[in-house]
Amino acid sequence: MPNNNNGYPSSLSAWTTVSILMVAYVLSFIDRQILNLLVGPIRRDLMISDTEMSLLMGLSFAIFYTVCGIPLGRLADTKSRRGLIAIGVLFWSAATAACGMAKLYWQFLICRIGVGVGEAALSPAAYSLIADSFPSERRATAISVYSMGVYLGSGIAFLLGGLVIKFASAQGDVVLPVLGEVRPWQLIFLILGAAGALFTLLMLAVREPARRGVGAGVAVPLSEVGRYIRSNRRTVLCHNLGFAGLAFAGYGSAAWIPSFFIRTYGWDAGHVGVVYGSIVAVFGCLGIVFGGRLADWMAKRGRTDANMRVGLYAAIGALPAVLLFPLAGTGNQAAALLAPSVFFLSMPFGVAPAAIQEVMPNSMRGQASAIYLFVITLIGLGIGPTAVALVTDFGFGDDNALRYSLLIVTAIAVVSSIILLSRGLRPYRESMLRLKEWRADSAQVRDGSGEALLRQS
Repeated sequence: MPNNNNGYPSSLSAWTTVSILMVAYVLSFIDRQILNLLVGPIRRDLMISDTEMSLLMGLSFAIFYTVCGIPLGRLADTKSRRGLIAIGVLFWSAATAACGMAKLYWQFLICRIGVGVGEAALSPAAYSLIADSFPSERRATAISVYSMGVYLGSGIAFLLGGLVIKFASAQGDVVLPVLGEVRPWQLIFLILGAAGALFTLLMLAVREPARRGVGAGVAVPLSEVGRYIRSNRRTVLCHNLGFAGLAFAGYGSAAWIPSFFIRTYGWDAGHVGVVYGSIVAVFGCLGIVFGGRLADWMAKRGRTDANMRVGLYAAIGALPAVLLFPLAGTGNQAAALLAPSVFFLSMPFGVAPAAIQEVMPNSMRGQASAIYLFVITLIGLGIGPTAVALVTDFGFGDDNALRYSLLIVTAIAVVSSIILLSRGLRPYRESMLRLKEWRADSAQVRDGSGEALLRQS
């Protein structure tokens, strides 16, 4: 039931939707990130290198996640968003379970592709649901709460992986009915697949809010979407590439920080999982919610570029931390310096998708979100982990030089983000004004044709 004159869902209904979607995001990131702590046993059993492992962690997932995201984002603009998410969860959960049955490298690679395809259905539809459930002045906070799933999921992945490794050292392999003997790392994928399948029952509690705005729910021709994006190309490029640089630093470092602690400080994987998982879960969640609250606070005080500006502040704050933690003298010092790094690198990832919702018409939000996810995932997750591995394998030729690879890759990425996001502030403000003009022009058309409405722009 609406609770205001603007027709938005009640606060209870809206926050229930956000909470369930956040749980879905948590599950997706556990499935996505669990590999980062299991590098050792998987490399041993599949007999692969750091670079081959990085393809499992990043590129194999990211390419298909990004390519499938755009058509799925288009479906999110016109079809049932709840149904699309439920199907996606079932698909990626089945692929995750299949990872637990892989015996060869190419089998694992195909399963990771399946995880990427399924997860591509989630965020474009989730952003659209949230945007239609909250007014603009509360949207950055709502999307930031949803995006906490990134850090809760990643933190749980490391914690869970650490516990599994401790269990493995005590118990060894596990014998399951039908499947027979499985490694502990394989068991965790099977458990995660089953958990995801059960989660889909929760999607029944999500209600589809009414689509809002001119042309909402109408299948917009791709040519019209492309024309609108081209008219805002400076905003889109600075936004997508600027936030992608922070994703590059975040994903690139997260993939190898467990190995960094093991190789540099001699920590065991179980201890790394508990310490790093706790840092990611606590400081990642604090950072992303703080970023959303800060953006909403700035917006209420007249900052029309608040969402972009928070991303810039986060990049500036992250730079000292990413320069210092790889050079720490002890593991405890490195862990302490990781806390601000995780905090600042997490800040932008609620405001970044909120910024897309602010500058795009409702009828294009899913597609614009999918393009944003295409860019940040391909650059961040697809290239970030592999860039660190390539610098280690071919730049230094020494596994123990991982700390310097992390320093070089993350520093370059964060500096690039500072430049791009600062250059994007003015174009972003101009795009906000352009959208108001578009809405005013479109509102004059009364014939009910979505295509006609768009052509008034």
